[in-house]
Amino acid sequence: MRTALAYFACGCLFYSTGVYALISTDRAVPLGWRVAVLGLGCVTLLWRSSRPLLALGVGLAVTAVDARLGGSIPVLLVAGDLLYCATLYTSRRINRILVGLVAATALITMGIVAVVVRDWRVALVYSTQIALFMLVPVWWAMTVRQQREAAEAERARSAQLARIAELDRRAAVVGERARMARDLHDAIAGNLSAIAIQSEAVLSLADGDPATVRTVLQSVRDNSVRSLAEMRAMIGLLRADTDPADPHTAPPRLRDLDALVESARAGGLTVVARNDFGELDLPAAVDLAAYRIVQEALTNAVKYAPGACASVDVREVAGRIVVTVTNERTETIAADGLGTGLWSMRERAELVGGTVAAGPDDVGWTVRAELPTRGAEL
Repeated sequence: MRTALAYFACGCLFYSTGVYALISTDRAVPLGWRVAVLGLGCVTLLWRSSRPLLALGVGLAVTAVDARLGGSIPVLLVAGDLLYCATLYTSRRINRILVGLVAATALITMGIVAVVVRDWRVALVYSTQIALFMLVPVWWAMTVRQQREAAEAERARSAQLARIAELDRRAAVVGERARMARDLHDAIAGNLSAIAIQSEAVLSLADGDPATVRTVLQSVRDNSVRSLAEMRAMIGLLRADTDPADPHTAPPRLRDLDALVESARAGGLTVVARNDFGELDLPAAVDLAAYRIVQEALTNAVKYAPGACASVDVREVAGRIVVTVTNERTETIAADGLGTGLWSMRERAELVGGTVAAGPDDVGWTVRAELPTRGAEL
């Protein structure tokens, strides 16, 4: 509405000053007719956005009537605005057709003018007017349309990137939950299994040697305290409000293997341990992975080969940490009987760039892990 009123007011100003004619003519057209034609053209501007093709069609008819009256600048300005809106708001297919028709019409019209008008200077003036009133609105609308489409494409791309980022975040959360589940299993399952086995041993030794019973109960208590400490450490890390240097929240390392060996011995195994990797400073991830692999292997030995002999050997070989845990088999152990434990050992090794092999051999059951010793290999 405001646009239509603005065009009508400007047109009336043109007519009142007499500066409106495109072509000099001797025909005297009443000013009322000019204003009426302009008013009808301005009415079509009310549909310029909602029904651009209808508005353009009516506007072109009004322009043809005005041309019969000699033509005027205000009506051509209205027609140019309608052409601009039709180019901007129609569909892509109609837009292409409309642009082609306007370009062809402008070229044909300029050609006819060049042939009919013998004075090249007058022909140049008329051709310039045709270009201004026909081609410029279309060019302007195409530029605006391209900018809008580029902005829309950028918004769609931003939305897609946001969606991808959200999917990545969810995948990271799922992966972190899986890692936490693995850590919880490795930290607690071994100690709880040892507690269950040792408790059963205490029950069977209720009337036995008090010193032996006391040793087993002490191991049960140590495993319980260790499980609680690791649980508190995990909770502290999840809360992210603990000091990384705090020894109570520091993850276990290979140098803490003595506690694992003592717990396995209290569970009935005869364990021979050899820890020979010197003063090598291992990456934290490798150190923890090696510790958990030994823990899980000893837990399986206590569970599936009670009373057997076992050996733990940790050494550095050609720039890699080699962990070997072997136990005698007192009964048949199925490979799938190790369940989550074997899967967890393999996953831990793969995460740091290492490998784990587990299975029966001439001695019994052997778990062998090879892990890199340098962070660059991870």
